[in-house]
Amino acid sequence: MGQYRMQRLDSQLRDEISQMILRGEIKDPRVSTFLSVNRVEVTQDLSYAKIYISSFLSDGKVELGVDGLNSAAGFIQSSIAKKLRIRKFPKFTFLVDSGMHEGFRMVQKLNVLEEQTKAWEAEHPEMLDK
Repeated sequence: MGQYRMQRLDSQLRDEISQMILRGEIKDPRVSTFLSVNRVEVTQDLSYAKIYISSFLSDGKVELGVDGLNSAAGFIQSSIAKKLRIRKFPKFTFLVDSGMHEGFRMVQKLNVLEEQTKAWEAEHPEMLDK
């Protein structure tokens, strides 16, 4: 399958899974509507798909949600397979994507560093002239 078609399939799967989560079609109580699908990576031979999930919920709740999604993977696959017309449908594996949390923590650290720098500059104005 061509590069453009693979990207389009990734996008379609991401949208379909996101809609299923938002509409509450997945009845597992561990799956929260606050989970979001960041990206989908389908292998070239369409055998497997890794779906990366994140949220601003606590890490424990995100992991529980991913466990719930993995247990409902067969239902999700069959529901989406009925809508999409592709020769071979991939087996889903849901993974925690901690990039959103790491990015948020990094921004917080940068803000603290900026405040410390401003405080130091206010205390040592003679060092700034040089």
